[in-house]
Amino acid sequence: MIIKDLRDKFEFKVLAGEDCLEKEIKGLYCCDLLSWVMSHAKDGDAWITVQTHMNIVAIASLLNLACVIVPESIDVDEDTIKKANEEEIPILTTDLDSFKIFTKFYEAGMR
Repeated sequence: MIIKDLRDKFEFKVLAGEDCLEKEIKGLYCCDLLSWVMSHAKDGDAWITVQTHMNIVAIASLLNLACVIVPESIDVDEDTIKKANEEEIPILTTDLDSFKIFTKFYEAGMR
């Protein structure tokens, strides 16, 4: 699955990284403790988090994550969006909660 599928099939809203939607999503990881994400998320993962500050961009860049997904339409800081665009890190948002996001990925065939 590529990031563009999240926008087109699941109607996720792209907040940043509009030019980077062809990245492949290899897995899905959900956690809000940044140090835990740094030690457990894998290259190419889509990361679900309620965190919205600039540190999410740094971690996504450091780990080469495919994108960041912010659930439940949580507002993302403008500085974070700006930094994500600079670093070419897609940030997407959706009304769905984390469980329902996982369900969408499962229904799309990601295991």
